[in-house]
Amino acid sequence: MKPQQILFVCLGNICRSPMAEYVFRHHVKQAGLGGTISVASAGTSGWHDGENMHKGTQKALAAHGINHSGFTSSKVKPDDHRRFDFIIAMDDNNLAELERLFGRQPEKIFKLTDLIPESGYNHVPDPWYTGDFEETFRLVDVGSVALLDKLAG
Repeated sequence: MKPQQILFVCLGNICRSPMAEYVFRHHVKQAGLGGTISVASAGTSGWHDGENMHKGTQKALAAHGINHSGFTSSKVKPDDHRRFDFIIAMDDNNLAELERLFGRQPEKIFKLTDLIPESGYNHVPDPWYTGDFEETFRLVDVGSVALLDKLAG
């Protein structure tokens, strides 16, 4: 497998995208691919730059045995479309903002739920609003497995 750089993106970079970053990193490590796949996350808003991830995200990750240390929220950067092989949005608004910034590139910039159409979801629900961090975790986990399969395939 050739080296891949993956960026997960949500609005504030404190709930969904850091959860996806850490869950996917966990799957990558379990698959023995830590040297070939690097993972990061960012937000489209920058509202929480420099902050830690949401406590609910921390709790969900810890409940599944995933280390959540070392995180700092950041905003999407203008050169991210050059730095990352895949930029994966959590919902339509995130995708629209990424396409506004980087142009439409469906082979490179897409929603995580595009990889799991059988989930019945067309976006990863934001637990900031739903309060359901476990459902977000479940979708991110299934989407991470599908992404790993895509990269391996």
